[in-house]
Amino acid sequence: MSNENLNDVESNHSVDDTTTVSSSNRQPMIEADGLSKFYGVFAASRNVSFKAYKGELVGFLGPNGAGKSTTMKMLTGYLAPSEGTPRIAGFDMTTDRISGSKHLGYLPENGPLYPDMTPFGLLNFFAEARGMAPDRRGEAVQAAIELTDLGSVVHKPISKLSKGYRQRVGMAQAMLHEPDVLILDEPTAGLDPNQIRGVRDTMQRLGQEKTILLSTHILQEVESMASRVVMINEGLLVYDGSIDELRNEYGDLEKAFRALTGKRTAQSAPEA
Repeated sequence: MSNENLNDVESNHSVDDTTTVSSSNRQPMIEADGLSKFYGVFAASRNVSFKAYKGELVGFLGPNGAGKSTTMKMLTGYLAPSEGTPRIAGFDMTTDRISGSKHLGYLPENGPLYPDMTPFGLLNFFAEARGMAPDRRGEAVQAAIELTDLGSVVHKPISKLSKGYRQRVGMAQAMLHEPDVLILDEPTAGLDPNQIRGVRDTMQRLGQEKTILLSTHILQEVESMASRVVMINEGLLVYDGSIDELRNEYGDLEKAFRALTGKRTAQSAPEA
């Protein structure tokens, strides 16, 4: 495709050609292939496509109601798409979710926890539910506790923990089985500045060897952790590319966010 033709592409600002060249010999660890979710005439997500590879930490951005959580739920197999195929580590999450889930750690927004259990009991329960061998279970639980700094509250009931600590428990269960892929929906919600810094440091470390898709409304987090951004608005993909390219075109991420998501698209309903 020529540069002239590339300039004619709509406001998707897609960098698929560049991504294909640099990643042609690698299998995508996260793949959204034409994902759509319709509720009657309303499209929560429409034809969303992108890929993420090992060693990538991708910021997933969009205003409230843009379809971020819906897309994440489809990618993880928690929600069946109306159209398209979600894949984790090459596994189709609509037909082979169990195989894909072995490679996946998922933290949903306001993820469900058992309030009467302690973090230690909950993590042991999830380790057993995942079929971890008893001799590995204790080591995995302890590693997750240390990674999320839960040591001081590990034997307290979850119902007695602050929102920030409950969020950390959710992150610990997502990382318990050392997955290749992490999909995190608002992982720093409810955390204080020191805790947010801890999450940033952990994500930057894990992002060197894992594939991470991270949704957040805090643009500074994306700028400090991610090298790439996928942005959607009203269920439509409006940008997939590097943060540096956004800065070059718009000056900073906040201006880019306003420019790409501030206008109504009038395409929220599926075509007849």
